[in-house]
Amino acid sequence: MTKIADIVYYLESLFPKETAEDYDNPGLLAGSSDGEVSICMLSLDATSDIVNKAISESADLLITHHPVIFGGIDTVCTDDPCGRILTSAIKNDIAIYAAHTNLDKNPAYSNGVLARRIGDELGTARPLEGTSCGVAFDLPVTLRLGDYIEQIKDSLEVTGVITINDLNSGVRRVFAQGGAFDEDSIPALIDNGIDVVVSGEIKHHITLLLEEYGIRSVIAGHKATEDVFMPNLADDLTKRFPDVRFLVSL
Repeated sequence: MTKIADIVYYLESLFPKETAEDYDNPGLLAGSSDGEVSICMLSLDATSDIVNKAISESADLLITHHPVIFGGIDTVCTDDPCGRILTSAIKNDIAIYAAHTNLDKNPAYSNGVLARRIGDELGTARPLEGTSCGVAFDLPVTLRLGDYIEQIKDSLEVTGVITINDLNSGVRRVFAQGGAFDEDSIPALIDNGIDVVVSGEIKHHITLLLEEYGIRSVIAGHKATEDVFMPNLADDLTKRFPDVRFLVSL
């Protein structure tokens, strides 16, 4: 029988905790590593709705991308949303594990997956030196930005995106960084001839700065650009632990 410790050990071989950013809080956040697992749910976040789904599926473990305990908590009182979520999980014997910025830094499970979804047909996605995470890749042909945006919307199943740029401008070399864009990446993007950044969140003044350097930006939503990570991870875990049923709730 697979134990939580077995899955944790495997996850931390893929996403070492020491690679996480200093502000982050990955790891086992609730429950015991000695517990056995027959059903595991994966989701971007541990919300009340997700925990209720995990309860309804009789899950033993919930793996999330974003840590439910983040930046410290003052109480686990059920009047507090975080306290309510943790209490519900613990009362129903559901352990919670998070792999966040340490997962982001393994492109095979994060931005490489996003790149394939949004146009890396040539398989050229690669990390760039000077960036904390994210990958660069080339589209098969130069596209009009407006047409590429429609492709992104379809592939991520979103109703809209945000750009400040000329829709008639041409783009081919893409930098994909799910979640929030790290502005410290800009020098590397300039050096590598990036035409467009696709991310979940980009500050307005950063989109203006990118435009000054001739780099377009497409803001496709934090959730949409990271939801793609979880089914890929679930598929990998299913192969590794065939006695466990892995479910994805987005």
